Amino acid sequence: MDPFEETLRRLKESFNTGKTKPAKFRAEQLQSLGRFLQDNNKQLHDALAGDLGKSAFESDMSEIILCQNEVDLALKSLQTWMKDESVSTNLLTKLSSAFIRKEPFGLVLIIAPWNYPLNLMIMPLVGAIAAGNCVVLKPSEISKNTEKVLAERLPQYLDQTSPNLGRIINQKHFKRLQGLLGCGRVAIGGQSDEGERYIAPTVLADVQETEAVMQEEIFGPILPLVTVRSLDETVELINRREKPLALYAFSKRSQVVKQVLARTSSGSFCGNDGFMHMTLSSLPFGGVGSSGMGRYHGKFSFDTFSNQRACLLSCPGMEELNDLRYPPYSPRNQQLLKWVLGSQSCTIL
Repeated sequence: MDPFEETLRRLKESFNTGKTKPAKFRAEQLQSLGRFLQDNNKQLHDALAGDLGKSAFESDMSEIILCQNEVDLALKSLQTWMKDESVSTNLLTKLSSAFIRKEPFGLVLIIAPWNYPLNLMIMPLVGAIAAGNCVVLKPSEISKNTEKVLAERLPQYLDQTSPNLGRIINQKHFKRLQGLLGCGRVAIGGQSDEGERYIAPTVLADVQETEAVMQEEIFGPILPLVTVRSLDETVELINRREKPLALYAFSKRSQVVKQVLARTSSGSFCGNDGFMHMTLSSLPFGGVGSSGMGRYHGKFSFDTFSNQRACLLSCPGMEELNDLRYPPYSPRNQQLLKWVLGSQSCTIL
């Protein structure tokens, strides 16, 4: 049997034992994940500095503290998130119990990109664990130092339902980004060092919409500028492209920001700010359409990795009251059924 298939089979069998479902097991795994972040703080700082040149302060602010906050919130809220959620009934089901049960999907795969290699691995992992899933992790192979810490240290803290961390060899990103520097004209920056895989923060001016830098996600320190003549033209440019993961509108006029928000669609939106929405566990993070599906951060992560199972439990011995539902329907019964189904908000005391 293929080793990968054997691993998946074993993981599915592990989930089917029910091991990951109890709240106690979920909480223990989340506590261990928090210890991983605390115990390996220096190693994570060094890894993020080696991969992305991040200072310790920036690593804390954009990655480590946010991950720890996510763990703390999940631990605090786990019992509430796991509870069945009662929902309203109609007159036809007034004597029944209707609720939504949050079930884990089972075996889930989390693939992290390299631009926030810790944040975008740990944040969804918190939700997947909290929801009771068995998880396969695939750190980014591009951010090699962070990948090494995750691969070597993280399995020591979590129950090794999955000790296997995947790897894909890819060293093309520097060349790809260097190629984008030929778009438009370099107004700021543009310096690069292939040996250090370094590209200075760069602003490209006079960029045409058809150029390569406008055809793909950049994932690098390059900002292309496209000149437009009006707000209408800006909105039209945004809307004829795929919906973005995040959209940032900057203007001294609040009405301009509100117009961009009202007339466009994106996974996230910030007015006169960037990135800071990611620091709030109260806001969902995710894309729409081609920029992604699903949401995470806080309870949104739990919901994303949960099957919201619709449940209705009817009382036994009440079937005579249900005769109204079944054919043949008299004109009176038809009229009554239509009225009952149209009275969703009615309550019998």
